[in-house]
Amino acid sequence: MYKRITLLILVSVSASAELVGKAYELTTHPATVRIRQEGPLPATCEPTLHAARGEYESLQISLTGLNRLSDLDAAISPFANAASEQLPANSATLYRVEYVPIRFSAPRATEAPGLTPDPLVPFIDPYTGKKCASPLWTGEEKREGAAYGATPFAIWPGQRQTLWLDVYVPRDAKPGDYTATLTIHAKEKQLAQSTITLTVWDFTLPEGPTLENHFGGIEGIANYHGLKTEDEKYRVLEERYAQMFADNRLNPPTPRRLFPTPGDDGTVTFDAATKEQIAAYMNRYHVTNFEIPHSPFGDAPESREKSFAFYRSWYAFLLENSWADRSYLYMFDEPNTPEQYDRVRQLGAFIHEAEPRIRKLVVEQPYTHDAAWGTLDDAIDIWCPLFGFIEEKSNECVKATGDEIWSYTALVQTAHPYHPDYEKVKDDLPPFWQIDFPLTSYRVAPWLNWRYGITGLLYWSSVYWDSPKRDCWHDPGFRVRWNGEGSLFYPGEDAGIEGPIASIRLKALRDGMEDYEYFALLASLGKHDEADAIAREAVPTWGTWKQDALALPQLRERLAEAILRAQQH
Repeated sequence: MYKRITLLILVSVSASAELVGKAYELTTHPATVRIRQEGPLPATCEPTLHAARGEYESLQISLTGLNRLSDLDAAISPFANAASEQLPANSATLYRVEYVPIRFSAPRATEAPGLTPDPLVPFIDPYTGKKCASPLWTGEEKREGAAYGATPFAIWPGQRQTLWLDVYVPRDAKPGDYTATLTIHAKEKQLAQSTITLTVWDFTLPEGPTLENHFGGIEGIANYHGLKTEDEKYRVLEERYAQMFADNRLNPPTPRRLFPTPGDDGTVTFDAATKEQIAAYMNRYHVTNFEIPHSPFGDAPESREKSFAFYRSWYAFLLENSWADRSYLYMFDEPNTPEQYDRVRQLGAFIHEAEPRIRKLVVEQPYTHDAAWGTLDDAIDIWCPLFGFIEEKSNECVKATGDEIWSYTALVQTAHPYHPDYEKVKDDLPPFWQIDFPLTSYRVAPWLNWRYGITGLLYWSSVYWDSPKRDCWHDPGFRVRWNGEGSLFYPGEDAGIEGPIASIRLKALRDGMEDYEYFALLASLGKHDEADAIAREAVPTWGTWKQDALALPQLRERLAEAILRAQQH
């Protein structure tokens, strides 16, 4: 199949038998599996990757020790074509996969506890250009390097270490073949050298995410690092987290420090400098959604006019800058009592009177908990049910009135008895986002959204180790058992990096967000039915999605082939 496609990213790792000897074994794996330090190897794959311009793709390289090896290091050269034209050196990034201890399994967990691969520590610090050094004794008491540095590393007989390779195809990359070299050293002597061939696929993904999304704020990291949000060090961290959001096709939260203070009458005035700062942030990180701040004046009768002025001036600013259509007000989170339903209706009416074009998002499903509570139909513009609460008929009913549906996940929640089809779906298992579930749980979420016509994805936090301060490298369990809940990043200080560390789960989600772009691009080429048919193969129903590690990558390739065919007509 791969040979029939001429514009393809192809990665092949071929370690020399003379160099390998009996020291270790090298295997390659897709980015959809976790590779433990010990035990059976998961699914392997041909060492091939493919991607469009403006896209990331990943490959895992597993090094299993047959003898003990220490002082190991790895590096990858820039990609170059036959004309000696090089892609930027940072187009390929090599990581050492780190492991976190899962002590108590999440409810319904499908992967065993123990040391579990999740953090990705880069071999080269992206901010200093220096190696991310791990602890190394240079004397009887002196130790250099960070606790979770990338290099040097070691493997023991029967134990393995996984390397993660990210390849980014620049948006201006010429189609054709490129090659790079992956080198593994032991005690500064070359142990193995592998040729990597790259061929660029001739279509381009958009710069920012098409699938609307909200992945929580990051101000809490100031508390974790003992900083104030006005500190310069925090500002640097904030920008680095924003960049990692953007690199993984998620919208970073827009910093509140960029927002002007409302006047005495509630009006927000945006001077030229403020407009420029907000626009620069939106453009730099390719932000495609804007969360409208809540009025600081509330909705009490005496503050009514001030809040009206606040919302109207904000919307006018967004409209002027072409951001209004994908802006929203996160109005209320999980109303679960009749009093909270009343509050949602009250707030919805208030916002509608202030500015009816503001989209009001509420984390709730379109069907009610209890008919006696009444409906929220007139109060909500964006409904956001849990994965396990999705119900197609009620979704379609509110969409028919012009409302939209997003989806979200939290903890390990399945359908509740008030689900309209509870008896039918009570045993369904939607994707869960704890560390001890398959990586496909993250990647498939955007596929589920496309399958059901859901236009947004929400997660309540990406950095919940921020408050209260928690060492998520040693204790990834939110409330003990919800491993990795609300946390897609790791604080980089323990790896010697002043910035975030990505998780494997974040990369899996990124791949799903990129897959969604394939659906959108194919549909834009007049092949919506074909896109839908492929989505339904992956997701027959919300609770019966394909979990095989190779299924989604294979279906994604079919999407790409369909795009290339459609572009020719």
